[in-house]
Amino acid sequence: MPTLYYAVGACSLAPHVALEWIGAPYEAVKVQYGSKELLAVNPAGAVPTLREGDGWLLTQAGAILDYLAHKHPEAGLAGGDGLRARAEAHRWSAFFTSDVHAAFWPIFMPSRYTSDTSETARQAVVEAGHKLVAKQFGILDRHLDGREYILDGARSVIDAYSFPMIRWALKLLPGGLEGYPNVQALHDRLAGDPAVQKVLAREAEG
Repeated sequence: MPTLYYAVGACSLAPHVALEWIGAPYEAVKVQYGSKELLAVNPAGAVPTLREGDGWLLTQAGAILDYLAHKHPEAGLAGGDGLRARAEAHRWSAFFTSDVHAAFWPIFMPSRYTSDTSETARQAVVEAGHKLVAKQFGILDRHLDGREYILDGARSVIDAYSFPMIRWALKLLPGGLEGYPNVQALHDRLAGDPAVQKVLAREAEG
């Protein structure tokens, strides 16, 4: 049985949701970044970390989601089987990894991006992060126009990948998702899913 190591508020929410959608047995273990428990499994001290029953480890949210989608084709979460469908899944996975997630780092950790320790400098970095995130969410919102999900057809692991980042934007962007009605609709659709609600409740416990 696979074990997912996750942290509350992190992008590990995505594989947590995907595992619940799949419906096969798994264990979810809440950890803290850099904790001894996590470091014993993943020397990088990062989540998500997936450990299979034979001890094999996989890290990085995009890789874990791709692996789960293809390990469980019966769940229909890969976004299609054709060459271009697979390319689209990889495209959007890369978008969330490299463009969206990275755009949040100036907001999360502004000190990484300036040697100036003043509050003015810190705020300038955060505001630059807001602009980066807004740009990426504009791209996502336009793509979602007329769509229920990110990839053609039903929900996929890419929707799961988007969900924690949409939640970050809702909390951290000035105005939240105002101006991104299609992203807001996707958020509401996912947030209303019983499996997603189950995961959110589990992550909110203790």
